[in-house]
Amino acid sequence: MGSVIANIGYYLPNVVVTNESLSKEFGRWEAEKIELKLGIKERYIANSDETAGDLAYYAAKKVLDNYNIEKIDMLILCTQSPDYFLPTTACILQDRLGLKTSIGAFDFNLGCSGYIYGLAMAKSFIQSEIANNVLLLTTETYSKHIHPKDLANRTIFGDAATATIIEKSEKEHFYKFVLGTNGKGKNNLIVNNGCFRNKYNNNAEEMITEAGDVYTENNLYMNGPEIFNFTIESVPLLIEQCLYKNNFKMQDIDYVIFHQANKFMIEYLRKKIQIPKDKFYSDMLHTGNTVSNTIPIAYAKAKEEKIIKAGDKILLCGFGVGYSWGATIIEV
Repeated sequence: MGSVIANIGYYLPNVVVTNESLSKEFGRWEAEKIELKLGIKERYIANSDETAGDLAYYAAKKVLDNYNIEKIDMLILCTQSPDYFLPTTACILQDRLGLKTSIGAFDFNLGCSGYIYGLAMAKSFIQSEIANNVLLLTTETYSKHIHPKDLANRTIFGDAATATIIEKSEKEHFYKFVLGTNGKGKNNLIVNNGCFRNKYNNNAEEMITEAGDVYTENNLYMNGPEIFNFTIESVPLLIEQCLYKNNFKMQDIDYVIFHQANKFMIEYLRKKIQIPKDKFYSDMLHTGNTVSNTIPIAYAKAKEEKIIKAGDKILLCGFGVGYSWGATIIEV
């Protein structure tokens, strides 16, 4: 018994924030400079009354419109910006999407490695005969975590949602997974206030970074240099372990899709790991870093553009907040 990605789609909200508009708003960092360094020209942002659950609903509708929804028997949703503390957003979407009530549904909280973990769970549910057809949703509205005066993070992050249907298959299209965690890095990418460890503080003090960006402990804080150091230490070993575990070499892989963090970071990793440029897919110019959505968006676009084709072996790799990381190889 195997599993396969049967369909994949994504949704981007309507509000577009360009480099030009950010440059004009802040009066620093030319638009061309942002694009040159980050590989990002614009990003999509959810409206103030639009939630991660809304984005996930629209993404799910795209892949379910021509699909027998009675077949879905498991719903998994990855987000770090849920609609509520409780109930779980997946339960709300089961009803909103009109899915049957005899399915399992749950959220899990992960960032940039979330899609890899979601695929691993979907494969496991199918292998254990708990489910035959899994709807995996990733959805983020990181913009709601970011301080309006935090130019650095506003240039990087965008909002989005994706939907993937993973079906039971006679042939296994998923190879073995490698997952990793190091919670010692938790303070380097964190929203400190708002949950029960530290409640939201209406009088939180504004802090200014060396670069002049503003944030409070109610907002997203990212220690860019430490995140970069973590990435360049962990990801090359992750790729090596994934290839070894699956008895592959890089020349056996047709395409590599990394979490689309930013152009500088993933190009540095590509060169360090010695991944040929013609095997490396990059897609963040018009979306930015959409956290758990970047890998499935890139995969969907690569299929749309016919860059990857049936039978290709694709190495997927996610890494980030947690620290958390994961990789696998799939056959299209």
